This record gives sequence, C-alpha cells and structure tokens, in this order.
Amino acid sequence: MSSEVADPEVGARLIDAWTDEVQATIVYGLIAAREADPRRADVLRALAEIETSHRTRLEARMRELGIEIPDERGVRISPWRRLQVRIAPVERLLAQQEAMEQEIAAQIDERPTGDEGTDRLLGQIRDEERQHTEALAKLRVGEVPLVERESTPDGPQVRLTRILGRERWHRNSGGWISGVIYGANDGLAAVFGLVAGFSGATGGSHLVLTAGVFGAIGSALSMATGAYLAERSVAEVAAANLARERAEVLAHPEEEKEELSLFYQLKGLTEEEANMVVSRIAEDPEQLFRALAVEEFGSAEAERGDAIEAALAGGISTAVGAMVPVIPFFFLSGTSGVIVAAAVSLVAHFAVGAAKSLFTLRTAWSAGLEMTLAGVIVGGVTYLLGLGIGT
Repeated sequence: MSSEVADPEVGARLIDAWTDEVQATIVYGLIAAREADPRRADVLRALAEIETSHRTRLEARMRELGIEIPDERGVRISPWRRLQVRIAPVERLLAQQEAMEQEIAAQIDERPTGDEGTDRLLGQIRDEERQHTEALAKLRVGEVPLVERESTPDGPQVRLTRILGRERWHRNSGGWISGVIYGANDGLAAVFGLVAGFSGATGGSHLVLTAGVFGAIGSALSMATGAYLAERSVAEVAAANLARERAEVLAHPEEEKEELSLFYQLKGLTEEEANMVVSRIAEDPEQLFRALAVEEFGSAEAERGDAIEAALAGGISTAVGAMVPVIPFFFLSGTSGVIVAAAVSLVAHFAVGAAKSLFTLRTAWSAGLEMTLAGVIVGGVTYLLGLGIGT
C-alpha cells in the first residue's frame, strides 16, 4: 500500500494530464494514417509512442498515490474533432497540435501542484512536449525531424532525408472533398447576393426566379469546369514529377539505387538485404523507376484523381448551394418570397460555415456565425443597392 496520500488537486491534475496524453495518442495515430510521406508518418507515430510513454509514467505516479486509473476506453475525442482529423488539411492539424502542445507545457509551468514527485514528473513531460512542438514546427515547413527511437545519426533515415532534400519538386495531390463544401459556399453566397439585389430592384417579382435560376446554372458550370481543369493540372504536375524521376534514374542510377535501398532499410531490411533486392530491381531501369515512384509518390502512374468526378462534385455542390435562395421563389413572390428566401439562405450560410470548420479547425459555432454575418452583409448590401436601382 502506498505511503503517500494524494491531494485531490494533485489527483485531478494527474487525471487531466493522463487524459490529454490518451487523446494526443489517438490524434497522432489518425494523422499518421493519413500522411502520404512514410518518413513524416513515422515521425508522427514516434510522437504517439512518446505520448503513450507519458501516460505510462503518469499511471505509475497515480498508483504511488493510490489514485484509481480511469478506463482508457472511456476517453474519447468528440465526433466533430475526429471528423476534422480525418479530412482537414494535415498541415492545419499539425499547427493545431503544435499549439496544444505549447498550451499543455505552459499550463504545467503556470500551475505547479505543490507535490514534489508529481511536479518533477510533469516537468519532465513538459520538456518533452516542447520537443514535440519543435518536431511539429519542422514538419509544417517541410522538414523531417529525427525523433529518436532506433535511428542513429548516420542511419538510413538521415541519409534518405539528405537525398530527398535535393528533390524539393515532389508534390502531393489533394482530394476533392473540400471542393464540395467550398462549392456550396460559392454558389450560395453568389446567388444569394444576386437574388437579394433583384428582390430589392423588382420587389420580388418573377424576374428574381429567372435571374436566380440562370445564376445557379452559370455558377455550377463555372465551378465544374474550374474543378475539372484544376484536377487535370494536378495530373499534369504528377506526370512532370514522374518524368523528372525517370530522368534522375537515367542520369544518376547509383544515387537512385542508394535511395531505394534506404527506403527498404527503413522497412526493416538489413543494408545487405536491401542492396541485394535493389541490385536485382536495377537490372531493368524501368523497374527501378517504378519502384522509386511507388516509394516516393505512392504510384508510378501520372493520373492522381478523377477530373470528371471532381467536376461533378464541384458543379453539383455549387448548384445545390446556389438553388437554396432561389427555391422559395418557385412558390412565393413579393415580400413574403424575399423574407422566406432570406431566412432559408441565412440558415444555409450557418450550415456551410459550420461545415467549413472541418477544414479550418475553428469551432462550428464561430465559423457558422461568421458565415451567417457575411450572408447578412452580402444580402443587405445587394438588397439596398437593388432598391436604389429600382427606385
């Protein structure tokens, strides 16, 4: 039985710190699963392992003080936060984690518990959390920091990073999920302003419906073609990268063989085994190119996305958003149509703003209210301008 007795405040601080570590482990694991670069993913997994070690040390201290350790299964991150981690840009997630690590370290500095053993442990964790912020900051600017586990200063990770540092033209393709939300946002904002202006100018006549429908069609077609061309551009960049990688294989085969060997060593092969495998692959330069392309880009094919799919997603989402302020005028006209269209549109503005917070990582309420305020400004200004023109 422990000879120490925990102060309630000390116990609460230890449990809070333990909960933070469990949640951080979950988040780092989810981000690592999304990271396409295996070196960056390995850093994130290493950070998750360190958070797990923090939790283990906190649990040991809790046992010393006779504090009951909570059930790990009871620790959750909110569904909204989990959704953000799954679809928000990785760089934004890294910035958010960096800020959270800094906040945790600052809280430890500002609020000592008064228990010597606990404060010593929290101080050690604070120092390691600050190292995490440095690692995250380096990841955000494109570097691959070393988080010591089994790597040595002259190990394959360092040498591979050195080689890849000379090839900064690597690119990652993105998905089109965010385009759906931003398409709805653009369609809603643009056509709401159009409908409000025509409502003010005509008093909500049938011209509002006509203008709104054609405005929605134009917005949807514009977004669809833009999304198609953007996706095609991504494919063209990917093709250029692959062409450059192929040229590297032909111009510097020995260096490229070393690069591929280092990739394989990081996957668990010994240097001798990796070199033997690479030697066999390199007998055919095309196979060497394809193996390197798979390791560096995830594919040896230039096509990274479906331009038709992106166009449909962007066009349809824009059309849906654009039709929101128009639909009431299919059934109403005059002042009643204007009021209902404004109310429906502002509710839609809030919903789209909240959805955007999945990517901006702001709270849903603040993002939704900001978008609603923007809608009020756009609708109010264009409506007053329409009144002036109509008069």
